[in-house]
Amino acid sequence: MSSLNKGIDKVEVTLKWDPSPMGTAPHDLDIIAATYTADAPYGEPAYLVHFDSRSPDGTITLNRDSQTGQGFGADEVMTLELERLAPEYTRVVVGVAIQQGEGRKTFGDIPNPGVRVREGYEELSQSDFAGAASATAATVAEFARGEAGEWHHRVVLRGYDGDPEEFASAMGRA
Repeated sequence: MSSLNKGIDKVEVTLKWDPSPMGTAPHDLDIIAATYTADAPYGEPAYLVHFDSRSPDGTITLNRDSQTGQGFGADEVMTLELERLAPEYTRVVVGVAIQQGEGRKTFGDIPNPGVRVREGYEELSQSDFAGAASATAATVAEFARGEAGEWHHRVVLRGYDGDPEEFASAMGRA
C-alpha cells in the first residue's frame, strides 16, 4: 500500500443465539458473505460463502457452523482476509439468514441473537437485530475497497423478508 491509511486487513464476524426451548424445532441461523467485482459492485455476487464453506481463493472462511445455537460463545464464526482478496473484488457484504424449514421465523422469534464484527481486538460493530426484529434475514456489514486499495467497514443493518436463497442474491443490491 502506498497510503498511510492501511484500512482494514482481516476481520472476524461472530454470530450467537440461544437454543430453542426443549421440545421445539431448533433455530438455524447462517452467516453469508457475498463478494462483488468492480464491474458489478451492486449486481449479482461473484461468489457466496456460507454453510461450512470457504471462498475459492481461501480468503473468506466459515470456521464454525451451528444448526442449533447450542454451546458456549459464538455459534458461527466467519473470517474475512480482505487484504488478500484479488484487486477485482471491491465489495463484500455480510448477512445473516434464518433457515425457514420449520415455518416462518424472524429475528424477534430467536432468543438472544447477536452479531459482532471485529478486527483483532477492536470491535467494529455489533447488533442484537432489534432493528430487524420482523425480518427473516439481514445484512450486518459492508466492506468496500477504497481508491488506494484499502478496505473500509460500513455498519449496515438492513432487514429482508424472504427465503435464504433469495436473500443471498439480493443482499448486496442496496
